[in-house]
Amino acid sequence: MNQFLRRHKAFFAVVTILFVAWSFSALTWQSAEARSFHSEEELLRLHELAATLPTDTNSIFAGSGKCGGCHGHDPQGIAFVTQSGEDVNIADDWAGTMMANSAKDPFWRAKVTHEILVNPAIADDIENTCTRCHAPAGRFEAELQGQLPYHLSDVESDSIAMDGVNCTVCHQIKDTLAGNNFNGNLFFTDRIAFGPYEDPVSAIMEFFVGWVPVYSEHITKSELCGGCHSLITHSHDFSGNPTGNSFFEQATYHEWKNSIYSALDSTCQGCHIPRITDTIDIATNYPFLDGRTPFGKHHLVGGNEFMIRLMKQNMIGVHATATSVNYDTSIARTARYLRHNTLDLNLQYVNRISDTAYYDVELTNKAGHKFPSGYPSRIAWVEFIVIDDQNDTIFWSGEYDGDGNVVNRDATWEPHRNVITSDDQVQIYEMVMGDVNDNPTTVLERADTVIKDNRIAPKGFMNAHASIDTMAIYGIGNDPDFNFSGVTEGTGGDIVHFHVPMNGYTGALRVRAKVWYHAVPRPWLDEMFAYNTPQIDSFRNFYNNADQAPSLVADAEIDDINLGGSLSHAQQELHFYPNPTSDGKIFVNGYQNFNVDLVRVFDLTGREVAEPVAGDQFNGVIILPERGVYLVVLETPQGAITRKVLWH
Repeated sequence: MNQFLRRHKAFFAVVTILFVAWSFSALTWQSAEARSFHSEEELLRLHELAATLPTDTNSIFAGSGKCGGCHGHDPQGIAFVTQSGEDVNIADDWAGTMMANSAKDPFWRAKVTHEILVNPAIADDIENTCTRCHAPAGRFEAELQGQLPYHLSDVESDSIAMDGVNCTVCHQIKDTLAGNNFNGNLFFTDRIAFGPYEDPVSAIMEFFVGWVPVYSEHITKSELCGGCHSLITHSHDFSGNPTGNSFFEQATYHEWKNSIYSALDSTCQGCHIPRITDTIDIATNYPFLDGRTPFGKHHLVGGNEFMIRLMKQNMIGVHATATSVNYDTSIARTARYLRHNTLDLNLQYVNRISDTAYYDVELTNKAGHKFPSGYPSRIAWVEFIVIDDQNDTIFWSGEYDGDGNVVNRDATWEPHRNVITSDDQVQIYEMVMGDVNDNPTTVLERADTVIKDNRIAPKGFMNAHASIDTMAIYGIGNDPDFNFSGVTEGTGGDIVHFHVPMNGYTGALRVRAKVWYHAVPRPWLDEMFAYNTPQIDSFRNFYNNADQAPSLVADAEIDDINLGGSLSHAQQELHFYPNPTSDGKIFVNGYQNFNVDLVRVFDLTGREVAEPVAGDQFNGVIILPERGVYLVVLETPQGAITRKVLWH
């Protein structure tokens, strides 16, 4: 009997899997009364047992499971293992990402139906265009077979389309990336898989799966990503008539082109598929093949932590083929990426007089594109809190509520802020689209103008760039700190100046600044949620039951022990001029009224940039070392007096 079981072990395993899959399918379609016998946790576990990456193929593409057989987890612990023992297999790293779930994304599916309801005359164009990048393996197969238009219903019934931006989609894109392949105008090979390694061993892969691996340098170039990450829409009026205008819904690739990273050849893949120098065996069950280095981890991390969390919470509803572990891994990586690779924040004390405390919050973009970038729903904002010595909050700008809404945000759109003087003002970084009447809209096909785009530019961003019309800055007014330091352009940052009313308070303060990010804030959904389709209704339900908390990007805290009021009258008579200066000289009028011990000059990083001058040697003239922004500190027995000065 034992010998019989051993011989037929594979048969029994298959029967068991089929039974589990059938049981889950039956449970899914049974009545609510029948389903009540199983908890949500049990149903989810059955779903995870039955759900696997698809192995289907069509005439162009293969499901990710076809690739995962050799490029997934190795039970023997040989392939895809680093020197430190980390499992870096491609299938698991990819499966929980937004790329893998692009066709399952319930927000995208809802938004497509919203756009169709608003613009029914161009419904086919909307679906054909949107599926190019979100369900390319199904969409381009349909085009090849002459079966356009390609609808959401086609996506939902096609396992390869539902596989999102999968292995064969990216690795079959042709080397025809001359800058005209935007809007998802992609071109694919016939079962040739481009890779980053020279002299690939092609016979095994060709024999078992029918794809031929070929080396090509273009697989590591940003242009590969630009095809979908620069998207142009065509504006329509409220009657559905085209205006003749084009609108750049997103221009992440162009933003990268207008940065120092493009000049340094620091590519999209360099950040989002980070390379390690370990020598990695890249095929399970083939230990005799030579390892490869460098190896790109297929983390494909972006900033959309919220949507991955939402999909993990609704795995059955979104038809997930990833596991909860896959989602958890991507969620953790996304949170870590937002926290450490996105933005630097510097909080500085500037000055304090009897009625006002002055602070600067400086933000510097570390990404190779604008922050936020991509789909225009995404926002970031500054939360700024001042707390007194009794632990009472006396100033709070940028508070958010339990639904993730920014408190005191203007009902239409919040203007860009250079100076914030009250806690009903908040600095929000976003793109606000305008319709033909210049009113805010979230309908992409009605977007005709840009009302506001103060998203923080990347380092090296120049207004004179040849493609500036695709990603220009709008609505910031006269803000000399936005992407500028004096006359130097391309800082990739912004400084927000907070003037906090003291209302007679003269004690110590604790000051906090945080930057938050939300990919899908609730106000952006109001227009869509006014409509009903199965996709909108489903997403509304998911959204209302989701954790609405934003993602933390950066934070800083300082203790301000400069007691207001003790020098207030004299400080008001202290005058630094000319400020800004055009020759590097700053004159200090009224310093004789203080017992100055020492005069010091710092740059905005806190580095002292000039020799300190003793008070008895100070003649009222400060010489700045070079063009830029500085803090001048006069140290006195009563406390430090600080002024920001500028040489442009």
